[in-house]
Amino acid sequence: MPSAIEVRKVPIHSVADASELTKLIDDGVIAADRVFAIIGKTEGNGGVNDYTRIIADRAFREALVAKGADPEQVKGVPIVWSGGTDGVISPHATIFATTDVPEDDPSREEMRLTAGFAMSEPLLPEEIGYVAMVEKVAAGVKVAMERAGITDPADVHYVQTKTPLLTIHTIRDAKSRGKSVWTEHTHESMDLSNGTTGLGIAVALGEIDMPTDADVMHNRELYSAVASCSSGVELDVAQIVVVGNAKGVGGRYRIGHSVMKDALDADGIWDAIRSAGLDLPERPRTSDLDGKLVNVFLKCEASQDGMVRGRRNAMLDDSDVHWHRQIKACVGGVTAAVTGDPAVFVSVSAAHQGPEGGGPVAAIVDMS
Repeated sequence: MPSAIEVRKVPIHSVADASELTKLIDDGVIAADRVFAIIGKTEGNGGVNDYTRIIADRAFREALVAKGADPEQVKGVPIVWSGGTDGVISPHATIFATTDVPEDDPSREEMRLTAGFAMSEPLLPEEIGYVAMVEKVAAGVKVAMERAGITDPADVHYVQTKTPLLTIHTIRDAKSRGKSVWTEHTHESMDLSNGTTGLGIAVALGEIDMPTDADVMHNRELYSAVASCSSGVELDVAQIVVVGNAKGVGGRYRIGHSVMKDALDADGIWDAIRSAGLDLPERPRTSDLDGKLVNVFLKCEASQDGMVRGRRNAMLDDSDVHWHRQIKACVGGVTAAVTGDPAVFVSVSAAHQGPEGGGPVAAIVDMS
C-alpha cells in the first residue's frame, strides 16, 4: 500500500524562486527526499519557447538536492510546469510528498488521497497525434494507477501529464528518417500533444474505446473528465501523475473532480470541491471553504463555435492575442472568484479533456 501524502501549495515569488519549498522542508512539514511530484504555474508566455518552465524546474530540483535529496532520485521526480499566468492567476507550485501515518489512525479506514507516477516509453515526433501515442500514454497511466494503489478507475480523479510537442529540431529528425509529422506548426503541436494524451488517459480509464487516427483533434465527443495535459520541450516521454483516493493509505486529504461545461461554469468548480468531500450549502460562497481547499486544477479551451452561452466572442479570430491567453485569463478569473485565491492551476489547450468549450476540474481538500 502506498504511503499517505502531504500536499501543500506555495507561492513563487520570482521566476527562479523555490524559497517556499525550502521553507516547508526547514519547518519539517515535508522531507526533501520524500517529494515525489510538483505541479505548478510559471509566469512565461505559455508557448513553445516558454523558458520559465525550465528555470523553475531547475530551481526546484536544485532546492531538493540542496536539502539532502539524492540527485539521481531528484532527476526522476515528475515536475509539471504549466506556463502562463494570464490575468489574475498567480505563479505557484503544489508540492506532493509522502508522509507517515500510524497504523491505527482512523483515516486509514476512509478514502484518502493517493498518487502514483510513471514515465511512458519514448514518444517519437511522428507518433504525436496518432494512435501510437495514445497507446503509450494509456500503458503509462495503468502503471501509475497500480503504483497509486488504485484498482477502480472511478477512484481516479486527476491525471496530470507532461508530454513533448513538436519543434523544428524534432520535425527535421522525423524527416531525416523518412517519416512525416501531423503538423509542422510547432504551436499547434501543443494542442495536438495535449489532446492525444487526453485520449490516452480516457482509454486507460475506460472512459472511451480506442480511437482512430481520424478521431484525434476532430471528434471532440471523445474526452476524459479527469485529464490535465501539458506539453513542452523539456522531455521526450510522457510524465504521468495519477491522483485519486484509496482506503488504507490514511492522511488528511481527499480529491474529487467534475467538469466545467463552458468557460463561465462556476458550478462545475463547486461540484469538484463537493466531490472531494467538503460539505457545502446549495449556493456556496468562498467563505464556506473555511481554509480547507488546498488547490484546484483546471483545463480550459475556447469553444470551437466562437460562442459562450449564446453570445459571440472574438477569441479565435484575434490576431493580436492568441486565444490560449484569453481563455486562460477568463477561466482563471472565474476560478479565483470561487476560491478567493488567485493561485489556481488553470491550464489551456484542453482538446479531449472535458467537454468541448469547457474542461475538467479537480479539487484537493483537507479533511482534518
